[in-house]
Amino acid sequence: MIDRFLNVIFICVLIELLFTTSHLQAQTQKPNILFIAIDDLRPELGCYGNDIIHSPNIDKLASQGIVFNNHFVQVPTCGASRYSLLTGMRPSKKAHLSNKAIELEVSGQSEQNRPESFIHQLKRNGYYTVGMGKISHSADGLLYEYEEEVSNKRELTHSWSELVFNPGKWQTGWNSFFGYANGENRQSLKRKVKPYEAAEVEDAGYVDGLTAKLAVSKLEELKNKDQPFFLGVGFFKPHLPFNAPKKYWDLYDRNEIPTSLNPLVPDKVNLKSLHNSGELNGYQLTDEVVNLANPISMEYAKKLNHAYYASISYIDAQVGKILKELERLELNKNTIVVLWGDHGWHLGDQQVWGKHTLFDVALRSALIIKAPTMMMDNNKVETVVETVDIYPTLMKLCDIEMTYKTDGEEFTKILNSTETYKDHVAYSYFKNGISIRTKQYRLTKYFRQEEPTIELYDLINEQDESKNLAQSNPKIVEKFMPLLEKGDTGLYRN
Repeated sequence: MIDRFLNVIFICVLIELLFTTSHLQAQTQKPNILFIAIDDLRPELGCYGNDIIHSPNIDKLASQGIVFNNHFVQVPTCGASRYSLLTGMRPSKKAHLSNKAIELEVSGQSEQNRPESFIHQLKRNGYYTVGMGKISHSADGLLYEYEEEVSNKRELTHSWSELVFNPGKWQTGWNSFFGYANGENRQSLKRKVKPYEAAEVEDAGYVDGLTAKLAVSKLEELKNKDQPFFLGVGFFKPHLPFNAPKKYWDLYDRNEIPTSLNPLVPDKVNLKSLHNSGELNGYQLTDEVVNLANPISMEYAKKLNHAYYASISYIDAQVGKILKELERLELNKNTIVVLWGDHGWHLGDQQVWGKHTLFDVALRSALIIKAPTMMMDNNKVETVVETVDIYPTLMKLCDIEMTYKTDGEEFTKILNSTETYKDHVAYSYFKNGISIRTKQYRLTKYFRQEEPTIELYDLINEQDESKNLAQSNPKIVEKFMPLLEKGDTGLYRN
């Protein structure tokens, strides 16, 4: 009888010990990371104040996490922006402004003490890292040109435990990136294509639907691993061509879709600060050729905005599928979710269609972070943050030591304070220029012969960047110029 009683006590103690150990392990286990990169996504979402666009899944994520209203990228082009994201470094030579920045500066190197990317650092610290789609610049993480055969050479040599992608009927990453619903692509059709398409297909009729399906299946695998994971999912839309299943176009009444409040070339600005929308015009069946001498018609502006909105709604649905699976698997309880746009996009603003400028609309992009340890009464952060800040912030959230410096600063301290940190600024680089963004102003200095070389915009009182205020506000320029010069990395002298 006594032996039986002692056995019962032993079993109870064992159960309690196992429960306590399991609880402590859950408390000390490093968080997983789901990183969603969305190409050409300016903050055109419901959570950013657009009450026409349909983005319910991203808006739900935003309601559970933190929305950064003033997030700015380092470079307004895909590859270079991602170079700064992955390395935490601002550009310091002209190669860093190129879409080939990662290929030129990172790819193929032997492993060194300093990790090649923040993903590599996570891997070194016990994370199982999976990439799919466009996380670095390549559409599938492999190095080859648009019309070449797929290679086996990774753009990030040491970062991935696993690199996966399903190009579907398009057969290669780059073909699917520029793919149309019939299986053709911009390259195969020799650019004789329209910059938009509304096909009667399901979500998997374009490749981003296949990527969402792949991500959902991968989450189940990752749950069963005995180590934390980083899952990077890179969606292509709303990058050109603005192709999306017709059901997402049908969400909108085109007459209700707004066009730019500032569709004209700004006053007191040299045209060298802008461009002739060459990326859009490269789709040779475009309805109208657009340039700085030829304003677009209102009808076509609305059509392109409609196409861009439909592409965002399509991607929002794909994001929703992944987040739903994350919740179904109960992985959401210990997973950091980051949704990041690699830069903004001119939707006719300043008479430009595309990225590639140092104006706010090209540099401001979406950033939403949901993490178990990030809680705020007000989930909208107004403090200026930069893409390079994401790297050290993730290391902080994962309690991973960094024995090296990045140009970025971790911003978890911002989230735990009621202050706005007015001295925070974001640095951006392009077109032989350096630009800084403060809470109120954007100041840009161009290293060129054509005048004016200094531009100033007041983003609170004159939000649309329609007039260069530098000449009439010399004291403001004088106040912020030393701050701008601190960001001069020698880029335009190398």
